[in-house]
Amino acid sequence: MNYFVEGLQGSGKSTLVGKLSDKYKDHEAVREGDYSPVELAWCAYVSMDQYDSILEKYSEIRHLIEAKSVSEDGHMIICYTQIITDVPGFHRDLEQYEIYNGRRDFDEFKDIVLGRYRRWNTDKMIFECSLFQNTVEDMILYRCLSDEEIIDFYREVCKALEGKDMHIYYLKTENISESIDIIRKERSDDDGNEMWYPLMIRYFDESPYAKKYGVSGNEGLLAHLEHRQELELRMCQELFGDKCTILKSKEYDI
Repeated sequence: MNYFVEGLQGSGKSTLVGKLSDKYKDHEAVREGDYSPVELAWCAYVSMDQYDSILEKYSEIRHLIEAKSVSEDGHMIICYTQIITDVPGFHRDLEQYEIYNGRRDFDEFKDIVLGRYRRWNTDKMIFECSLFQNTVEDMILYRCLSDEEIIDFYREVCKALEGKDMHIYYLKTENISESIDIIRKERSDDDGNEMWYPLMIRYFDESPYAKKYGVSGNEGLLAHLEHRQELELRMCQELFGDKCTILKSKEYDI
C-alpha cells in the first residue's frame, strides 16, 4: 500500500507522515523537496542539455549537484533545495526550472505530471502533499482554471493511477484562519520575525489569479484556501471515493 497525506498548509501533514512512518516502518516517507516518483515540488526538472549547462555554470559545487540529481525519462531532476551552498544566486537560478507556478505551458505541464503518475511503479511509500497542493495551486493561481477544468484534469490523474494500491488521508482544516495564525508563529525566527507568512502573501498577491480578481492580503489568501479545500474535498469524494479517508486536522486517532 502507498499513502498520500493531503491538506492545506498547517493542517498537520508532516506530523501525520511521521506517525504513519512510525506505524509502517517498512515504508519510505517522501516529503517536499525529496526526490519523489510522483511529485516535483522544490525540484528542478531539466533536459540533459540544461543539466550540462548547470553543471558547467556551477562547477565549484558540481559534486553537490550530482549527489542530489536523478535521471528520469530523458530528463534530470535536481533536488536543489537540499543543496547547502553559499554560491550567490544558485537557488534562485534553479527555481526557474520548477514546473509549477505557470512556468510550463499547460500541455507540457500535463504531460509531465500524468507521465510520472503512469510510470510510477514503487510500493510502500508515504507521500506528503504529492497529489493536490502544488498542482491545484498552479491551476487556480497561475492558470485561473475553473473548478470543472481542474476536476477534468484529475479524472485523467485517476486513470493514470488505475491499478495502484493507494490510499489518501485528507486532513480537513475546520478553522483555516486560526490554523494560519498558528503556523505564522511556528514559522518565525527566534526574535519573532515571521519567515513563512510574508512569502506566502507575496506568492498569492503576485499570482495571476489575485490580479485578475482584484484580491490580495490575508483576506484574499484565506478565501483562496477555503475554496481550495472545498475543491479538494469534492475531488476526494467524487473521484477517489473509498480510496480516501477524511480526517479532522489534528483531531484523529492514528
